[in-house]
Amino acid sequence: MRSCRAPAASPSTTGVWGSVCCRQGGYFSQIHRWDLKTKERTVVIDKLPDGGWHEPGGPIFGPDGLMYFAQGSVSLQGVVLPYGFTVDLAKHPNAMDVPGQDVTLTGNNVWSRDPRSPFPFYVATGPYKPYGVPSHKGEVIKGELWCNTGVWRSQPDGSGPELLAWVIRNPFGLAINEQGELYASDNDFEEKGDRAIAEDPDGIWHIRNASQPYGSIETPDWYGFPDICKDGLPAWDKKHLPNRSIPAEPLIEDPTPWAGPAAFLEKPHSSMAKMDFSPSDAFGFRGELFACKWGTMAPLNTNRTEALDRGFKVIRLDTTTGQAETFLQNKQPAPASYWTGSGGI
Repeated sequence: MRSCRAPAASPSTTGVWGSVCCRQGGYFSQIHRWDLKTKERTVVIDKLPDGGWHEPGGPIFGPDGLMYFAQGSVSLQGVVLPYGFTVDLAKHPNAMDVPGQDVTLTGNNVWSRDPRSPFPFYVATGPYKPYGVPSHKGEVIKGELWCNTGVWRSQPDGSGPELLAWVIRNPFGLAINEQGELYASDNDFEEKGDRAIAEDPDGIWHIRNASQPYGSIETPDWYGFPDICKDGLPAWDKKHLPNRSIPAEPLIEDPTPWAGPAAFLEKPHSSMAKMDFSPSDAFGFRGELFACKWGTMAPLNTNRTEALDRGFKVIRLDTTTGQAETFLQNKQPAPASYWTGSGGI
């Protein structure tokens, strides 16, 4: 189980200030509200499909008093594959991605060796399917409000949920500026496994629907997962062909128009994570976005040596220009713990 906590931000209906907690585990992520006075815990959101690789994002609260939250994909690459069994899929083998709108499938499946079989046995798996279940050309998967890869807003008690955007692979970091504009961080596809995608940038999306009146969103914006990389190119474009493993094929027919371009693109495998805007004249850089880059997981997710030292820093970004500068970084690449006595982050 993984957990994260948002700052105390929204008063309860009883006037007691509370904080909100999200946790992963099983088939659903949940958002909990904690009353800091009574220690009472209330589940305000309990329907986010999970059981795979990516955690919830947020929750955070906007100047409009609404709660904003997100949920990443179950799969890494758009199809549930064997390396998912190293996380929650071993316990929840029927977990799968859920679309936020109706999608028509191409019928392209991914073949992989079934880790549940005691002998070499290959199975086909399609998108928005549990592991080992193939898709068929022209098959329509119905969209649901509670999907994966989505970004929502609601009242602080969880009522009135509204899907703003979806098909964001890992919207782990959410931030709202003083003008009420919402941004979401997102991590890249991985160059491994049976649907490998190379050199997809990390990025930050501007969730433009968040600037529209609450309750007015009829169609959520579409940000590309699992067929479009954050640079706007198809996952099977020559720029994104892997130097090992099996390249991607299209999974979705006639997709919704892309909501890009991204507000900011970073080198692949930098691991863009939590972020926030500076609201302080005393601290400085008021209105600029500070974003943490967790740091590379190479060579686990790519065998490219140039990715071994990416991340491990905090940047500040001017979202009006898309220009970023390093604010804080280690003196040497990699985690500080890798360099004996070096200090750092």
